[in-house]
Amino acid sequence: MKLHLDCIPCFMEQALRAGRMATSDEKQIKQILDKTGEMIKTVSMQSTAPEIGKIIYSIVSNVTGNQDPYKSIKQRHIKETKDIYPELEKIVANSKDKLLTAIRIAIAGNVIDLGVKKSFDIVKDVKSILKQEFAVLDYSIFKSQLEKTESILYIGDNVGESVFDKILIKELRKSVKYAVRSIPIINDVTWEDAIASGLDEVAELIDSGCKSPGVILDQSTPEFLKIFNKSDLVISKGQGNFEGLSDCNRQVFFLLKAKCPIISNHLEVAEGSIILKEHKS
Repeated sequence: MKLHLDCIPCFMEQALRAGRMATSDEKQIKQILDKTGEMIKTVSMQSTAPEIGKIIYSIVSNVTGNQDPYKSIKQRHIKETKDIYPELEKIVANSKDKLLTAIRIAIAGNVIDLGVKKSFDIVKDVKSILKQEFAVLDYSIFKSQLEKTESILYIGDNVGESVFDKILIKELRKSVKYAVRSIPIINDVTWEDAIASGLDEVAELIDSGCKSPGVILDQSTPEFLKIFNKSDLVISKGQGNFEGLSDCNRQVFFLLKAKCPIISNHLEVAEGSIILKEHKS
């Protein structure tokens, strides 16, 4: 998914927000904004948002020396989501369609996105999404593919949301590889975060090789690309992965909440919609 002009002010907002997370030094924050502005002047509109995000967060790290400005927030989100995990398991166990309910819960976790300027309340949003109708629901296709699947690649997105992913992975009842980011970027899930979320208990963790807020295939490791191409079923969580993979040449099932007008317009849904969408090769 290529850039839109409306993405540009969002990039500046992200740079400012991340800069303030990384440091209280106003001169450094101004330097971050200056460097981001210079980068935007030459950016190709054929790029994807994750590609630009990678540059922005490397600027923040290089200027401030802070390699993981969201670390404390990520730790808090893991604790908060673990606290409600037993209740989520009960909701799935008591539901008529356990798989669909687990999908809803996984999507509910997608509200935990610090790259988008939206407020959220974890418990409130979960309860709301459990009642919300899907704007796109390719569920029958998903179930059909799952039934004949032996290997699943599950591409993670945000920390906290990763705990919700555990609910769905358990309900898939198949062998799952869970892909994480190579380095801390925004609040995206890294290897360390995945273990703290308990995902190593239900899936084999793999490093995507990506240092961007969304998978970029030509920047991934050969090992990840082999798994991506060979897996019977690929599940992609969140907006960043959607932006990076929406033009790929294989079947992918996207699970996300449309949290910005660019994404919602691209999908032809209302902002705030929940999505289970099959992408065909």
